[in-house]
Amino acid sequence: MKKLLLVLFFAGVIASLKAQNNEAVTAYIQQYRQLAIDEMIRTGVPASITLAQGILESNAGQSNLTAQSNNHFGIKCKTDWTGNYVYHDDDVKHECFRSYSCAEDSYRDHSDFLRTRPNYASLFNLDATDYKSWAYGLKAAGYATNPVYAISLINTIEKYGLEDITIAGLQQNHQVTIAAAPFKMQEDLAFNAVSITTSSANDDIEADKTEKTDRYPEGVFSINQTKVIYAKAGASLLAIAKKYNIAYGKLLAFNDLDNGDILRTGMLVYIERKPKRGSKDYHIALPNENLFDVAQDEGIQLQSLLAYNKLPKDIRLKAGDKIILRTQGKKLF
Repeated sequence: MKKLLLVLFFAGVIASLKAQNNEAVTAYIQQYRQLAIDEMIRTGVPASITLAQGILESNAGQSNLTAQSNNHFGIKCKTDWTGNYVYHDDDVKHECFRSYSCAEDSYRDHSDFLRTRPNYASLFNLDATDYKSWAYGLKAAGYATNPVYAISLINTIEKYGLEDITIAGLQQNHQVTIAAAPFKMQEDLAFNAVSITTSSANDDIEADKTEKTDRYPEGVFSINQTKVIYAKAGASLLAIAKKYNIAYGKLLAFNDLDNGDILRTGMLVYIERKPKRGSKDYHIALPNENLFDVAQDEGIQLQSLLAYNKLPKDIRLKAGDKIILRTQGKKLF
């Protein structure tokens, strides 16, 4: 009887500890989910992976290392670290770990750590929703010595539904909604309609600027005799580069981009170099448009657009401004 009571007692203690741990994990997820999403949008590291690593490495924010240093990911000092640090026993005693002033700095450094290390580079060719490949890739690249690290990450993601957070982050849409345009603006919209050719037919498709998602066909089509796709918010430029067998740097150059991976908003992505001349003489600026938007919509190199119009890159356009696309024009401002 006493043995039975002891068994029941310890079973109750274990169940209570598990419940407390689940509560701690749930609270951790709620506290840091948006931070993980923001880092995913900034760098391409899936939110589900970031949160799962944070949960495991920091014991849901309750580990001694995290309490001492705000280090949520167990990142050690390494030779290039010039910030604050603490000593903590891990694989060996008295190891040097990075120390941060706040959790946000730890999350940012974790993303940058993965993004800038060559051994993790191949992970950024994976889809953000492919958490299993990310988990096994992290283990293979040497992130942790635990032989079941990848399985632990996957189990954590699936147990707490962290993949839903990745998907929610990818679906976040920061696009500005343009109100219904007056009659004059409708004329400008009609004038700006570009000739779009699909890769399998020569039918022209005219579209309204205010209906961007429905404006373009699926897959590869052409604008200004240049191959292009429409990528929705949350798409990865790295994944697009891999799919179309283009060097990532070239894809950025084709689209007048300096950096970035996960798209905050949907946009046209050219998979070959844009021409220096537009398909028509000029473009009428629409509300909230900038010169980058015009260059993408018309399929023309941004530098050529700046040269034709003698305008700085960051100029604010006004609705109705006439933007020269083919010949050297007079300065508009």
